[in-house]
Amino acid sequence: MKKIWKWMGIAIIALVFFGTFVFLYQKSQPKVKEYEICSTQTMDIERTTVVTGKIEPRDEVNIKPQISGIIDQLYKVAGQTVKKDEVIAKVKVIPDMSSLSSAENRVKLAQINLSHTQTDYERMQRLKAEQVVSDEEYEASEVKYRQAKEELANAKDALNITRKGISLSNAQMSTTLIRSTIDGIILDVPVKVGNSVILSNSFNDGTTIATVADMTNLIFKGNIDETEVGQLREGMSVDISIGAIPDAKLKATLEYISPKGVENNGANQFEIKAALSIPAGMKIRSGYSANAEIILERATKVLTIPESTLNFEEEKTYVYVLTDSTKGHQQFQKKEVTTGLSNGVNIQVKSGVKAGEKLRGIEIIKE
Repeated sequence: MKKIWKWMGIAIIALVFFGTFVFLYQKSQPKVKEYEICSTQTMDIERTTVVTGKIEPRDEVNIKPQISGIIDQLYKVAGQTVKKDEVIAKVKVIPDMSSLSSAENRVKLAQINLSHTQTDYERMQRLKAEQVVSDEEYEASEVKYRQAKEELANAKDALNITRKGISLSNAQMSTTLIRSTIDGIILDVPVKVGNSVILSNSFNDGTTIATVADMTNLIFKGNIDETEVGQLREGMSVDISIGAIPDAKLKATLEYISPKGVENNGANQFEIKAALSIPAGMKIRSGYSANAEIILERATKVLTIPESTLNFEEEKTYVYVLTDSTKGHQQFQKKEVTTGLSNGVNIQVKSGVKAGEKLRGIEIIKE
């Protein structure tokens, strides 16, 4: 019985040593690498760039007063449609005391002058009836009288404009009524009733009472890097995607490329503009963030391979073409290739491989 246990122990020890030997032998053998196999394809390939920017109206106008004063009434709010010359607001004039005094003095002088010329004119009328004065003298007196009446009317008109901002001779074109200069939609009304406003002059830009834009004529505006601007040309097709409307894909036409670059975060960039085609019924708001995709280069029906199959040595480019895969072992032949246009995933092959050939891709990692 003891012999049996003895031989069993020896057998177990031998089996452990043999298993260890086999395990170590297998671990010492080089692993056979296995790779994904990729195929060549004939396809259209494009190189595109994406430009970030905003949607803006082509015509956007700041409406400013022609006279300083206080907002008396607002007739429109943001979002409403207006026509050209339609009244947006009314300004109550706060006259400058110096200008007011000057206008009042002008009226007084005009009244004195009219009183004097009227007396002369009435005297000339009596003398003309008695045929004491010539026609020329009478007509000269009449002209002076009419001029004096006109000057008084102008002086009173100027005084009323100074006081109220309204012309007596043309009340419809009053400077106190702020009118739209274009047809469009009011984007913003940054003032409230009671706010002071000033007219635009050489010393300041004046107060903006409303911003009006034609929202039927929109453009995309963005900036492109100097490395790509040289491949753009006016008239190129542009695809616009808007972040606020994910499902919307709009067409646009490139119409402007800035001749001068502007440095932005260390990069030299050029402004571009593209005219949008808005589908009927779609509502686009000013200031929407958008991306413009522009095709810089295109190659049609060319032989392509995945970029992941490329290998680089010095200044040459190689691929590995599958020659045999029998018995689970993959064999490859190294070939130099000449590449062309790339879209970041696939790349055009001009020479080195043929249609239908299989290429070595990335290594398959087995756990």
